[in-house]
Amino acid sequence: MTPFSVLDLAPVTEGSTPAQAFANTLDLARHAERLGYRRYWLAEHHNMPGIASAATAVLIGYVAGGTSTIRVGAGGIMLPNHAPLQVAEQFGTLASLYPDRIDLGLGRAPGTDQATARALRRYFDGADTFPQDVVELLRYFEPAHPGQPVRAVPGAGIEVPVWLLGSSLFSASLSAKLGLPFAFASHFAPAAMDEALAIYRREFKPSKRLQQPYAMLALNVIGADGEAEARRLFTTQQQSFVRLRRGQPGLIPPPVDDIEVFWTPQEKAGVEQALACTVLGDVDGVRRGIAAFVERHRPDELLITANVFDHAARLRSYAIAAQARESMR
Repeated sequence: MTPFSVLDLAPVTEGSTPAQAFANTLDLARHAERLGYRRYWLAEHHNMPGIASAATAVLIGYVAGGTSTIRVGAGGIMLPNHAPLQVAEQFGTLASLYPDRIDLGLGRAPGTDQATARALRRYFDGADTFPQDVVELLRYFEPAHPGQPVRAVPGAGIEVPVWLLGSSLFSASLSAKLGLPFAFASHFAPAAMDEALAIYRREFKPSKRLQQPYAMLALNVIGADGEAEARRLFTTQQQSFVRLRRGQPGLIPPPVDDIEVFWTPQEKAGVEQALACTVLGDVDGVRRGIAAFVERHRPDELLITANVFDHAARLRSYAIAAQARESMR
């Protein structure tokens, strides 16, 4: 059976606060742990009013400390924003506190706009050095050698699974070359998914970290008691995408009864293309949709995300996805 995992952005909904978003994140993580999800990942974004996971390593520690068995990690840390040594120290610390439970996913985008990237004291052209930065970061997790001038403390000699994340072909090829697991952002950028998977699997070179290619695909899954309600819940995600593309990011909006009055035909076409990897419905509909997606793409794992406004409905959605998974055995 394909393992299911969770991708969370700690959404801040209209009328709520980051503090409530963090409480909801921990509640969802505990819920996912009880339901048998394998890992719980949080993503780094900056200057986004509706996303509270900017201090990603801090939030990972909060979630790991409030759970007991589920793996917790970054999906991902945007490496151009950070010095590799600092990332190694942060995740070496997390892995020391929560052994065998911490994952480190790395992305090469800044996760924000260029003005915010400058405010972070790093520059977007730092993405050009992403391959070298990844190699440097991996080296900090190796056992330290006598006389080594710079080491990660903690970090050196600690096993932290490192993934590369991508929405294009670049990280697919790099993760294959380095022998690392690969996660593709098909939940918002599915256009290159098939080609990226093919490149990763074809070019993969075994490493001491990973002997066989391991690919995880992200999928939007909205479960509800009926398809109509699931489609209504999904309008929250659709509105958020349109607002982002209009240059008006904000708090996560409530669902609407008629999304057609919200967007233009051009906006609708763009969002439908971006969110093509989406499964909606009741338990049976979700099961059929996920089964078809898995049959076509053969991922080793699914990273499920559900941008649902109401927290109780979001918990219900992940429960429905887990129920669908059990029926796929």
